[in-house]
Parts: sequence; C-alpha cells; structure tokens
Amino acid sequence: MHPLRDAQLGAFTFFASALPHDVCGSNGLPLTPNSIKILGRFQILKTVTHPRLCQYVDISRGKHERLVVVAEHYERSLQDFLKEGNPVSLEKVLQIAYEALEGLEFMNKHGMVHRALAPHNILMDCKGKVKLAKFGLYHVTDHGADVDFPIGYPSYLAPEVIAQGSFHPTDPSHRVTPLPSGPKTDVWSLGLLLFELCVGRRLLQSIDISERLKFILTLGCMDDIITVLAEEHGCLERVKELPENVLALLRKCLTFHPSKRPTPAELLQDPVFEGVSCLYTSFQKPVGLFSSSLRCAQLELPDDISELCKDDGDDYLSERSIDEVYYLWCLAGGDLEKELTNKGIIQSKPPVCTLPNFLLEDGESFGQGRDRSFLLDDTTVTLSLCQLKNRLKDVAGEVYYPLLEDEQSSLPHSNSSNELSAAVTLPLIIRERDTEYQLLRIVLFDRLLQAYPYKKNQVWREARVDIPPLLRGLAWAALLGVEGDIQAKYDTIDKDTPIPTDRQIEVDIPRCHQYDELLSSPQGHVKFRRVLKAWVVSHPDLVYWQGLDSLCAPFLYLNFNNEALAYACMSAFIPKYLYNFFLKDNSHVIQEYLTVFSQMIAFHDPELSNHLNEIGFIPDLYAIPWFLTMFTHVFPLHKIFHLWDTLLLGNSSFPFCIGVAILQQLRFRLLANGFNECILLFSDLPEIDIERCVRESINLFCWTPKSATYRQHAQPPRAPGDNNGFGKTSSYFSSDYQDLPKTDLSREPLKLSELKAEVSPRISAEDLIDLCELTCSGHFKTPTKRTKSSKPKILALDIRSSEDFNRGHISGSVNIPYSTAFGPDGELVPCAATSTLQSFRGRVIVVISHAMKTAAMFTAHLVKANYPRVCILDGGINKMKPTGLLTVPSPQI
Repeated sequence: MHPLRDAQLGAFTFFASALPHDVCGSNGLPLTPNSIKILGRFQILKTVTHPRLCQYVDISRGKHERLVVVAEHYERSLQDFLKEGNPVSLEKVLQIAYEALEGLEFMNKHGMVHRALAPHNILMDCKGKVKLAKFGLYHVTDHGADVDFPIGYPSYLAPEVIAQGSFHPTDPSHRVTPLPSGPKTDVWSLGLLLFELCVGRRLLQSIDISERLKFILTLGCMDDIITVLAEEHGCLERVKELPENVLALLRKCLTFHPSKRPTPAELLQDPVFEGVSCLYTSFQKPVGLFSSSLRCAQLELPDDISELCKDDGDDYLSERSIDEVYYLWCLAGGDLEKELTNKGIIQSKPPVCTLPNFLLEDGESFGQGRDRSFLLDDTTVTLSLCQLKNRLKDVAGEVYYPLLEDEQSSLPHSNSSNELSAAVTLPLIIRERDTEYQLLRIVLFDRLLQAYPYKKNQVWREARVDIPPLLRGLAWAALLGVEGDIQAKYDTIDKDTPIPTDRQIEVDIPRCHQYDELLSSPQGHVKFRRVLKAWVVSHPDLVYWQGLDSLCAPFLYLNFNNEALAYACMSAFIPKYLYNFFLKDNSHVIQEYLTVFSQMIAFHDPELSNHLNEIGFIPDLYAIPWFLTMFTHVFPLHKIFHLWDTLLLGNSSFPFCIGVAILQQLRFRLLANGFNECILLFSDLPEIDIERCVRESINLFCWTPKSATYRQHAQPPRAPGDNNGFGKTSSYFSSDYQDLPKTDLSREPLKLSELKAEVSPRISAEDLIDLCELTCSGHFKTPTKRTKSSKPKILALDIRSSEDFNRGHISGSVNIPYSTAFGPDGELVPCAATSTLQSFRGRVIVVISHAMKTAAMFTAHLVKANYPRVCILDGGINKMKPTGLLTVPSPQI
C-alpha cells in the first residue's frame, strides 16, 4: 500500500440484509450471513491500488449485520465546487474528467464498476488530483443483492439502471441476482457530474424523486440531451459558451443507449484529452516481493541528490503505509464504532424502544415506526490520529529508518528506548498490543523483507524475538525460503478440471475453522478449494488426506489475497515437516513418527510415559491429528500463529517437542486418570497456554540431541541448489540431522519393529562426541544459566563388564556392568557407581554397550525407575573404536 502522506483515514457504515434464521441452503447448512459474504468479497479491494482510487484498508463486522469500512479519505470533494455555485474552468473540468476516467478504467480492468458516482464520492487530494471513493460498494454487495438499499444515487444513475428497477427476492436461498451494470453506467454518471461542473449548479435536485426518474427515462426520446438538460435548469446560455470539443465529450458521456455509449477506456483516447494526457504517465503497479522482475527497476533518484536529505519535518508517521497507520491506530485505542457513535452515525436505542407496531381492532397503533438508523447513511467520518501521534511522540525518528547493517541492538537511542528494551521481556500477547513496540518491529521487518532474500538470515534472527502480526504472512514465507515467480508457477496449475478429490474437498471445507469470518465466507471457500486443488494436482505422487484443509488454513488466512503465496508456503512447509505424510499408504511413515514421539515422551518425562503405557493410552489414539495437521486441527488460528512463529524456526523434529510440552501441561490430570478418562480428556482438549507451550518446547528442543529424533522416512538430504521451486525449505540455522553429511559415526536406519522394541531413543557417535566436547568447553546451550563449577550435562554410562571396560572406554565414562546393576525386582543395586548415576539424574545419560539389546533393556529399567533423558549410543562401543578416542586405564604399580 502507498504511504499515508496527506491523506486521512475515513470510516463509513451500512447494514447488510438480514436472513431468516429458519432457512437452510441446499446443502442443509444454515445460510451464510450477507455480512460474511460482503466481508469476504471486500478483501480483494485491498489489492486494488491506483493513484486515482482511495485505498481500502479494512472492514469490520458488528452486531445486527452492521459493517464498518475504513478507507483513505480526503475532506475536499467535487461537492465543494458545486456549493460555490460558480462554473469550473474548462481546464479543471478536463483534468477531473481525465483523472476520473483513469480510475474507472483501472477498476474495469479488475472487473469492477463504481455505480455510485456522485460529487461527494469524487474526492480531491492536497494537490488537487482526483480520488474516487466508495468504488467497491457495488462489488462487495454482489451488485446490490446483499443490501436493502440501491447502490447509486437516482440523480446520477444511468437510464438502463433505472429501467431495470430493484430486486428484493422473497426466498434468500433461491434469489435472483440483479443484472450487473457495466462500465458504461459510470460514463453516464460522470457525464452528469461534468455537466454540473461546467454550469456550476446541481441537476435534478429540486425535482421530486419520482419525477426525476421519469425525466431521466424520457431523455431517450430527445435528440440532444445536453440541450434538454440545459433548458430544464435554465443554463442554456452557459452551455452554448462551452467549446465544441467539450460539448462533444458531454454528448458522448450522456448517450442514452448503452450500446452507443463509449467505455472509460475508449473515452481516454478522445481527442479532447490530447493536451491533458501528455501530463500523465501510465500507472505501473510496484513489483511484488516474489516475482521474476527486479524490484529496483523503477527506482529513480532526483536530479539533485540533496533533495533526498531535505528535512520535511518530523511527521515520520505519514511516510508509513496506510494499513500500518490504521493498525497502529487500533493498537493505540482506536474504536470505529465509538468514532461513528460520537458523530451520530450510529444511534443505539434501548430494546424497549425498538418494539414493533401493535395494531388494535379499532385501527389504533402503538410502538415504533421503521427504525431509520438501519437506513443507509453514507457519511464518511474522519478518524483522528491525535491519540496515535501523542502515543508515538517520544519515539525517535531513527526508529522509522533502522540501519540493517548494525549488528548491535536494533533498539535505537531515544527517550523511550528503555521502555522498548523492557518490552522484549514482556509476554508476547502484551508485546503484540504495545503500540511503540509494534511500530519498531513493523518498520524493521518491513525493511528486512524489502531486502529479501539478501537479508534472509537477519529475518530469521529477528523472528527468534517475535514476528509482528501485520507482516506475519510475508515473514513466514521468508522463513520457509519461498522465492521466485510464484504467481507464474501457480497460474500454470490446472485448478478447474474436475478430479476425484473434489468431493472430499467440498465436504471438508465447510468444517474447517468456520468460526473465522474470513475463512467461512464464500470467497474463503473458493480460495480454499483452489489452493488445495492446486496442491493435489501439482503433487501427483501424494494424495489428499483429511486434515490437509486445516494445514492450509493458516497460510490462506494470512495470504487471503495472494493464493499463489499461500500455495507456495504450503508447498514448502509440507516437505519439511510432513514429508511423505500424504502418501496413499502412509502407515509406515505415521508409525515411525509416533514411535519416535513415544521415545521422546520417555526421554523427557519417564513417569508420564510409564503411566500412559500402563493404561494403554498410546500416541496412536490422540497424536495422529496433532502431527498430520501440525496442531491446526487442535488449536484455533490465533494460537497456531504463535505456535508456528516458533515452529518455523526449528527443524522437523520440533513438533515432537511441542507434543511433549502439551502432554506436560496436562500431566497431573493424565497421571491421576485411567484410560477412559484420558480418552474423554482428549476428545475435548482443555485450554492450553500456548506461550508456555512454546517456551517449554524450546527448552525440550535444547535438551534433545539432534540424532535422537532421526527418522528413516524423514525428508532426505537435498542436493546443493535444490529448492523445490520455491527456495530452500529449511533454514541454515535449523538444519535437520538428515541434512548433515553422513559419516561412519552417523546413525544407522532401523526396522520399525526394532525401533518399537526400544523405549529410549538412540543417538549417534557424532552427537556423543559433540556433547562431550561441549561439556568440556562449557558451551552446552541449555535454557538455564549454569556456572563452570556446575555438574557436567552428560554422563556416558558404560554397562559392559569390568574387563571389557578396562580394555578401552570413553574418557570420563562410568562403568555399571549390566549383570550386577539390577536386583531381582528391577531396582538398581546400591553401589558407588549407582550413586554417581543418581547424582546425574536430570542430565543426558548415554548408555554404551557392545550389544544393542542389552543397552535397550538397561535403558528400559532406567526409564521404569523414572530416570529422564536416557538414550542409547547407536552402534555401541564398536562405533567408537575407530575414532581413537577410547582410553585404557594405566596399570597400577
């Protein structure tokens, strides 16, 4: 969106038609409220950006089908010229005509018409340029079918619109949509407006509305409509003084028959504009973030470079985009309904005053007449930015222009720098509502994303702090490595030809996150269908599984007006976190995933693992929807956003940590209940604290060795330069274990039966060596700060016999022979070695043996004894022999 500059934010409101509550659609579901339909259609208006159109910003839905629209606004309009009562100069009339036609032509290219042209809807900016307002009302209301008022003003409606009449179907489920108006209807309205400017007075305003409509329809019998209008309003002399080319333009606009009337595009080529068109350059839409074109191709520097350094004051906020300003206005306490109420646009009444009429037998009536507050009042209220500017008055100007190369703190030195620094430590939900902090984050991320992919690593680094909600969609795309001309790729996919999956998609969409107004709208359903179908068609080796719609929902919500980006993000996300989950036969992939998850539960919370295993409450019963949809089937969207902000920073093993963190939030209830109670608990999952879940997931992730979550069916290593068409799907900083180069010390794949037989995970010899080195150097990164004098974080536990241990072992390892470690009841036999083991409870314990079955049984005993973070060295001591790292104790003399 373009900067706010001298524009203002304006809001107007209207009501959608109410639907009966006892009527269902053909599918048996309740009818979608008209306000929801309008809200869905409105979204595309945010992308219709042109210098001659007022930018739409937002729409909100209130009670009783009320809708409030926020858009760019200017106080001055053509109505001010007409109020002066003087004819406007011909040069100004031609300028207004040309600029208005430019806006109308651009709308027509997007399949829209204005249909509501009137003097107060043609605004003038500070430079005297035309800005068309309320051009989207006809589009969002489905040509007026979803509201109880006509779109347009009788004085300016074209004859064919008046002749068509209005439509008010009695059965909303089988309504007849009015015949849509074409671009030529706006040409008639513009012709009347130009005529008014030329003569300096309003037309048809003093005539009764019914007579006014009859007069317009009778114009079809006249040879010269311009002369008839001039005679009717007593301005024939003024009309005769107009140049012939201007009269010819007015006659073309006011051609009665639509077939003979030109379109806005045709009128722009009229010779009358030869001296005007040379002053304008054709509008070129800025290149988007994901495109094959150079974003800097249109960059122009002024002839005098000092112009860039000219101080235009300290109103830095006006240089920000209009959607940013509105977002910050809302954070600063802005309330749309309150603003409209203060201006008298919204008038609330006590319920007793809204009772309908009650008629007695004698004809006497009691009660209220029609509530006029539900009629259309298209007054636009200017939203005051004083409160926002006052809130940001102490923010230094450097915040608006951050230096990206500065490796120090991104927080500038200002009067509020201490407050901004302190805000980082606050809970995320508070930070997202802090106006100053969000300004800082939005400006910084905006600059970083403009430099994407060059600043990809810095985007990742800043995302570790948090992601501003306003830019979450683009930030996620950057974290997923989406690059290239995504629109061209999306356009090549056939999304229209029927396929067998269509029926299942049609069934799933009406059940997917339908509490959200945007996704439940008809436009949301259409976009859902197209993105899902594009993914299915472009991945012929995979199939549609239930849950894919839930997986698509966050991407579609954040990129509602960019289906290509939603598809690209989804196509990058699935291979990274759900590789081969959507195979036709995915049982082996799911079973391996659940087995590794079960081992992660035992690794981090053995007490909970033991209890769940004893009652038979295995992950197969509750965790498949978690991982198949990456928790989107479990949590509402607002929680998914915060969860995925962190998920996208981790590798494919991070979902295991999220799953364990969810169980740990419920652990006391799980430990206290049996199988039936646990089933009921998960059938309606209790409220989960997502911020705590994210925090604990990171803690669990830091304690988990990389190779512990190795899966044979995970995404294989990608070749250098392989970007799957959308860029790398994993961050350099969060690479998977599978992406690391394979050596003789790497983990070996296991059969699923062998994997299921082991309670604890295996780790590779590489991980063991790295952990030992990190322990020695004191750089093992854990969530809690520890001093150098604290205990080591890892214990290498060698369970071979004493003789084998003395022939060679890892330096610092503890020897507890398996044959002497446990008593007849499975408890550890007290000795010096077991005391050492007890002192390491809570650290990572790596069990080392020469036989994997022996190591598996030993770890099973430790887990049974509630020892956390127990794992097995894959390959045993034999993997360590070629490294030369084994030591032999010196002989005692």
